[in-house]
Amino acid sequence: MTISPSRAGLRFAALLVASLAILVLAIATAVGIGEMRIPLRTVALAVTNQFGWTSAEISHIQASVIWDLRLSRALVAALCGAGLAMCGAILQSLLRNALAEPYVLGISAGASTGAVAVIILGVGAGAVSLSMGAFAGALAAFVFVAVLSGGGRGGADRTILSGVAAAQLFNALTAYIVTTSGNAQQARDVMFWLLGSLGGVRWPEFQLLAVVVAFGLGVCIWYARALDAFTFGDDAAASMGIPVERVRVILFAVTAVMTATIVSMVGSIGFVGLVVPHAVRFLIGPGHMRLLPACLLVGAVFMVLADIVSRSIMQQQTLPIGIVTALVGVPCFALILYRARPAT
Repeated sequence: MTISPSRAGLRFAALLVASLAILVLAIATAVGIGEMRIPLRTVALAVTNQFGWTSAEISHIQASVIWDLRLSRALVAALCGAGLAMCGAILQSLLRNALAEPYVLGISAGASTGAVAVIILGVGAGAVSLSMGAFAGALAAFVFVAVLSGGGRGGADRTILSGVAAAQLFNALTAYIVTTSGNAQQARDVMFWLLGSLGGVRWPEFQLLAVVVAFGLGVCIWYARALDAFTFGDDAAASMGIPVERVRVILFAVTAVMTATIVSMVGSIGFVGLVVPHAVRFLIGPGHMRLLPACLLVGAVFMVLADIVSRSIMQQQTLPIGIVTALVGVPCFALILYRARPAT
């Protein structure tokens, strides 16, 4: 599907405005739902009170629930969705593979092994947190892929194969640890974490994610022209004067850091980085100067809405958010594939 530049520009502006409005409303809604229902007006007043813009009378309990628990969770969900969607868009261009997504480099599998080592084996003797263990495992997987693929010099196919090998290796290590050393409760905790959970995130996680995602967006926008060229192949990018190997290594490293940070905090949440870039590309075209900011906002909206569903679909129980993203993502992806089918 070809979109004219003027039409793509209008769609881009409309998509940004609509996504931003929906994101604000979704975050406010996410903060208001839970065992203690809080009206949207109270949510808005609690936030403005915190910044000193208003001085409305609000229950201290409600203010604490909003600011200390729910708002940080909603903002972390938004940043996770934004980061995963951007990573998916970058990897799909770098690898020239429509099925590429943030976990194609085996980072999720490495993070799982690190988390399981902390939960079941007690690595670090309490000095290493679950997030730190998962982050270390994710970086170990990335180093493994970098070495196996020759630092990205082997091309897209070798990188994908290296990622598959890393995923198989670390998934096998995770399964071995769980089956040989874990009890039933530990296995359940591991399974819940692997499916994605935003339950333990607070303001420190938000601050770290905000820095990482902002840095990643800045780097990727800087290389937007190179990403456009990569969609036509390495030879085309090199003919435009782009240092192919250096740019590929930098962008792989940036996506790896973003993905590792997200997975270490909330676990593996699938389909965001696969579906969102395709949906946004379908609406506004493939140009990365527009694609990346749009993916950031649409991914944020998708994740916050998924978090709302995960906390609302079952009474007094939170469904792992990875289940929700998969249940929503598969039909959406099928619809995109159907709409993009070649004409007969």
